[in-house]
Amino acid sequence: MKPNGVLVVGSITADVTAFSRRLPGRGETVLGDDCTLVLGGKGANQAVAAARAGSPTWLAGCVGRDPFREIVMSGLRSHGVALTQIRTVEGRTGVAHIRVDASGENDIVITPLANASLDTEMADDGIRAVQDVVSVLLLQLEIPTQVTCHAAKAGAAAGLTVVLDPAPAQELPEDVWRHVDVVTPNESEAGALTGVAVTDLESAGRAASWFLDRGVGHALITLGSGGALSVTAARTRHFPAYPVTPVDTTAAGDAFTGFLGAALAAGLDDGTAIRRAMAAGALATTRAGASPSLPDRAAVETMMAGTNPVLDVVS
Repeated sequence: MKPNGVLVVGSITADVTAFSRRLPGRGETVLGDDCTLVLGGKGANQAVAAARAGSPTWLAGCVGRDPFREIVMSGLRSHGVALTQIRTVEGRTGVAHIRVDASGENDIVITPLANASLDTEMADDGIRAVQDVVSVLLLQLEIPTQVTCHAAKAGAAAGLTVVLDPAPAQELPEDVWRHVDVVTPNESEAGALTGVAVTDLESAGRAASWFLDRGVGHALITLGSGGALSVTAARTRHFPAYPVTPVDTTAAGDAFTGFLGAALAAGLDDGTAIRRAMAAGALATTRAGASPSLPDRAAVETMMAGTNPVLDVVS
């Protein structure tokens, strides 16, 4: 029987989020409406999303010896993420400062701190420890780039399906792409990586081709309210977005990738996996905060049953 677990190698942060009617300009102070301190980090968020989707989930990452450690560890534990591959290192746990305006748009400053201690040996240890019970490896770029690239190669060598969320976007070595099965950039990340300004489906398709030309098996470009464009060598498909009124878009991409990984690990076809991921991403925008906004499988299935966008086959 194929393993149905997910391993995430990635970042863990304490997210300090301020909510205000609008974001301040340079040198300006504005009054906020609320503030939260919760578990975050793209790695942690994707692990929580995969666990809430019903997948056995492990996270390989680093936290510091400080008061934030228990906040993030208890957050992961409460959502059922296995903690055996998380290392405590000297120094401070990573922190993200997030500002969210009334429309749900945000900006983020991430200070890696303990995340910078995650190394290739830790990534290898994590993969070896769980490779018999997981089939999908989720990666992002909030940890040292060389660790993400090494993990992609090690995961591929172990026979895992490697899913890379290339955020925050940064240039990667050309040889890493052939080890990536699925890449999930948003339009700005796709543009930064490929040099193609993604403004519509046609330009998204050209950006997707850039990834395929470098050996990626499946380019899945998310377009916010424009849905997602799925491109493989065999076909191109457009998946319209689920209609929602956003409150906070911070964790939408992480919900998308976590649910996608869980669905692929469960053996679902890629079309169903993408629709689940899109429903999860949409639902995540309707609640404030990063990890608190991540939906569970029941909520996602309810949205899929009640709102079923028609698949638009481009080619």
